[in-house]
Amino acid sequence: MRRLQSRSLTRTEKCDEDHGDCSKPMELILGKKFKLAAWERVVITMRQGEVSEFTCDTKHTALYPLVSQSLRNISAGKDPLEGQRHCCGIAQIHSHHSLGHKDLDQLQASPQPLVFTIELLEVSRQGELDVWAMTDKEKLELVPQIHEEGNMLFKQGQVKEASEKYYNGIACLKNLQMKEHPGDEALVKLDLMITPLLLNYCQCKLLQGQYYEVIEHCTSLVFKYEDNVKAFYKRAKAHAAVWNETEARADFAKVLELDPSLEPSVAKELRAMEDRIRSKEKEEKGRYKGLFNKTPATATTVSRPFFLRLASSWPQVFS
Repeated sequence: MRRLQSRSLTRTEKCDEDHGDCSKPMELILGKKFKLAAWERVVITMRQGEVSEFTCDTKHTALYPLVSQSLRNISAGKDPLEGQRHCCGIAQIHSHHSLGHKDLDQLQASPQPLVFTIELLEVSRQGELDVWAMTDKEKLELVPQIHEEGNMLFKQGQVKEASEKYYNGIACLKNLQMKEHPGDEALVKLDLMITPLLLNYCQCKLLQGQYYEVIEHCTSLVFKYEDNVKAFYKRAKAHAAVWNETEARADFAKVLELDPSLEPSVAKELRAMEDRIRSKEKEEKGRYKGLFNKTPATATTVSRPFFLRLASSWPQVFS
């Protein structure tokens, strides 16, 4: 939705952030206890694409200054809660704390009825909510679905789309981890759920040529799980791709130590790496050979009569 206008019934001026050419519309998630409950009640009466004007009584607009401040912060690329104290909205209203905008300070000091002009741009149905708007339970239940969707996309060759799915699944679990304490059983369980998603994500990044990102993520995995053969294998392939021969050989050796049955695959990867190294050395040798075997430039010769004429002119030049 987009707020085209917010104006007072008793004043003609408009709030600074209210204009019709906002670069990004506001998203309102219904049922999440938005500070301005009146907005939730009015938008459900609108059709998609409709522009309507609503008059709201003072009792419904008391928290508007705080909402407006948050929206202005977002527009400026700041923290939405910057400048707001850690207390409930009603307490902030009576704290006489400046919101950083003269018009909002005046409105906070003297609440009054407001007229909102709203354009409803798009409606997303249940099930299409952004991850950030979900409850912890919804996020946890969504992860297996995201994982499966990523696997399907990967099998279809849609590597970029699959990597985005895996990334979203990881983001859900990381968000849940932030609420746990180090060492908690719940934290460990979440980390175990992240591992297969992260390995799949790394496989996508290998195919996309993002080798250093693969090395970084796999290093974090083997630091926590020293027997994770898949992490060592993917990191070895990434090292080989960026000419880190020593590191690649060490990781491939670790793979064989953990799972000897992978010897054929490791041998194939080592041969491919050695072939690439020989090809690169041959190319560089040919480049340097051509650099040092170039025919020297022919010196310019000056005829003797011309030299004599030039010499005879020196007294005049330097006199």
